Amino acid sequence: MAEETMTQATESMNDYKDELEASFRKLSEGDIITGTVIAVTEEDVTLDLKYYAPGIIKAEEISSDPDFNLMESIQIGDTLEATIIRMDDGEGNLLLSRKEANDVLAWEKLNQYLEEGTNLKVRIKGIVPSGVIAYLEGIRGFIPASHLSLDYVEDCNPWLGKDVEVRVITVDQSQKKLVLSAKVIEREKAEEAHNHKISMLVPGTVVEGTVESLMPYGAFVNIGNGLSGLVHISQICTRRIKKPGEVLKVGQNVKAKILNTNNNKISLSMRVLEEEMADTEADAIDKSVEEFVSHESASTNLGSLLANLKLDV
Repeated sequence: MAEETMTQATESMNDYKDELEASFRKLSEGDIITGTVIAVTEEDVTLDLKYYAPGIIKAEEISSDPDFNLMESIQIGDTLEATIIRMDDGEGNLLLSRKEANDVLAWEKLNQYLEEGTNLKVRIKGIVPSGVIAYLEGIRGFIPASHLSLDYVEDCNPWLGKDVEVRVITVDQSQKKLVLSAKVIEREKAEEAHNHKISMLVPGTVVEGTVESLMPYGAFVNIGNGLSGLVHISQICTRRIKKPGEVLKVGQNVKAKILNTNNNKISLSMRVLEEEMADTEADAIDKSVEEFVSHESASTNLGSLLANLKLDV
């Protein structure tokens, strides 16, 4: 019985071994520790640190975001990382700062976002000359006006309060510099949509379009739906020309056949249509000649038959 009791006591101590060791671990000011939220008020957050004393984070030490709402953003059971700024706040608690920990940990996350090309959603919190301000991982980030949209942005004020999807394009912790871009994501989406349109085109299809530009190597033709194709100089006509301008002019309406859509580029040919038309005309002439010859032969045979025919009177 005594042996059984001793075994149970040993098991009980082993069950709490990690907690006991954690409660007596050595902590110092400046250490970054992790705790679980056990209480939230408008003034502060209390963390269970698995230590002999709880941790307290004052509201002003939670986030650098001026619009951060403590009661809405942090819930009991959340896990937070914070820096110890004082071992005793005067009431036996460890005084912590999430902002200080964030200044170290957030930059690591931001570098990770940069390396992985992660898409992130942020809210525009402020307007500054030539751009806007948004916070990411508690760090103040700058979005240049030129990176807000694919379209030219002259006035940033309408963007205030809007949620936008961005990607980190510059991280410089030493200069406290974080630059974000919504434009790079929009450009990728536009390219994806554009390439999808091209993938729906069928080689061999005849399209109509307008010559939008002439280059030494060919002409670009707008075929509608936001798509343009190249008619290489060798595919403009059957005769040899030195430059596209000899045959075409900007704004001219033309017909062309889609040759291929390799590498998401549309290759067109006007020459093929010209050759096909010539072949069709040649076939029509050949057919007319055959019909004429056949008709003449039939007429001759009928005449001969009638000439040799004798009628009894």
